[in-house]
Amino acid sequence: MFLKSTAIAALFAATMSAATIYDFTMKSIDGAPTPLSQYKGKVVLVVNVASKCGYTPQYEGLESMYKKYRDKGLVVLGFPANNFMAQEPGTEAEIKQFCTRKYNVDFPMFSKSDVKGDGETPLYHYLTAEKGGEIKWNFTKFLIGRDGTILARFEPNVKPDSPEVTSAIETALSR
Repeated sequence: MFLKSTAIAALFAATMSAATIYDFTMKSIDGAPTPLSQYKGKVVLVVNVASKCGYTPQYEGLESMYKKYRDKGLVVLGFPANNFMAQEPGTEAEIKQFCTRKYNVDFPMFSKSDVKGDGETPLYHYLTAEKGGEIKWNFTKFLIGRDGTILARFEPNVKPDSPEVTSAIETALSR
């Protein structure tokens, strides 16, 4: 019980001191510490992804958006999560291979992360506390402005290349 309370207190402290996503460091899919501050000045689409989900084909739309807008300042960040019906059971190497082989994913991918529950990462605790509450399923998308603050949240059924997401990205890129 003490360990769980200590972990929760640390998560709360990390989240409370965060002003933007730039205050977090996550592990890349290859295990390297990756400060999100390296994306300062970019428009960022943060997405919790899974390889065995009905929404998995959204990888194609995410990669398409990334290619279309990356030269204008968009970056897509994929965070594999196994929180929903064990739909991301693989290792980081297996996930990376799947995404590259099946969807030609070129956008940055990160290590598996818990996006809800007791093991929720501080980044996702911050995102959900700021915008819309608990993650309900895979492929929830958070649009982050160039200043690192959350502009919008899109639920899983909203495709990355939908007019709603495209319009929000284009507006953010124009700022």
